[in-house]
Amino acid sequence: MKKLLFGAFILSFISACNSDNISNQEDISQDPGSLSGITTSKRACPSDLIREKALKDDPALRARFETNELQSEKFSRDVMMGKVLADGTVEIPVVFNVIYNTAAQNISDARIAEQIAVLNADYGATNSDVSNIPTAFQSSKAGDVKIRFKLVATNRKQNTKTGWKSNLNEMKKSTTGGINATDASKNMNIWVVNSILDENGQPGTLGYAYYPESAGLWYDGLVIGYQYIGKTGAFAPFNLGRTVTHEVGHYLNLPHLWGSSNTGCQTDYSNDTPVSPGPNYGTPSYPLSRVCGGVSRSQMFMNYMDYVDDKAMFMFSANQKTRMQAVVSASGPRAGLR
Repeated sequence: MKKLLFGAFILSFISACNSDNISNQEDISQDPGSLSGITTSKRACPSDLIREKALKDDPALRARFETNELQSEKFSRDVMMGKVLADGTVEIPVVFNVIYNTAAQNISDARIAEQIAVLNADYGATNSDVSNIPTAFQSSKAGDVKIRFKLVATNRKQNTKTGWKSNLNEMKKSTTGGINATDASKNMNIWVVNSILDENGQPGTLGYAYYPESAGLWYDGLVIGYQYIGKTGAFAPFNLGRTVTHEVGHYLNLPHLWGSSNTGCQTDYSNDTPVSPGPNYGTPSYPLSRVCGGVSRSQMFMNYMDYVDDKAMFMFSANQKTRMQAVVSASGPRAGLR
């Protein structure tokens, strides 16, 4: 198994993902004395809107994004022509940075280990619910993505803050009460906090991540609410560790299924995921058809990059696998294999 050492590719756009708007929530539970217990039954994510604005406002960032996409397309063509042999598995070292207020928010080593196990199962296609993939999508399933995750360190710090704004990244700086990344050029850092707030200070966000254009920068990595780590003690309906699976997907260059804008019916750069007008929620029943451009298509709502509940998502597609492998290939933005 090869170990992935992330290269210092520059600039970024935030993937403020799994953000649940409190105005849409149906069930709220409150952890006494803090915002940290707020949860919701409906998943939503403004990440690609933030990315879209960044690309529009910064021509240099747009150029880096286009370069990355060209590299991904070239890798895909090379795979089809037999130039790339998928005979090795990339191992990504993971560092957890746990910032807590109350003892209940200081998640255990067991929960962290549980989350790593979920990642390895979901990306290795050994998850128990992979057998639920509908017959219509069997030919499109990714199978083993050939990416694994290994916990290398856990850092912990207590702080009196009851919430952390996603647009400030204060949880990633020791000078603002957070924890500095452990060598973001070599590790995938995951910050676990008590409550993630939007730029207006409103709680409800499950987590967010940065796309590959941020590889190696001080803020590169994921931020996840402690409520959604692992399985034991996690908050339903996001209690199977799939918030992290979803965010790692963004980290490895996967947009949402409806594209990089919440207007929907746009490309997600994977031709084997049916075009979607927007997110699906809860636990839909298959088949579910929705319309884009006057054409009704069966939805791959069980894909990890949709917004359904944890128990309703259990697959990546083959094209998504290729995009992720392009990111960790020798020429990809998170490359540097040893």
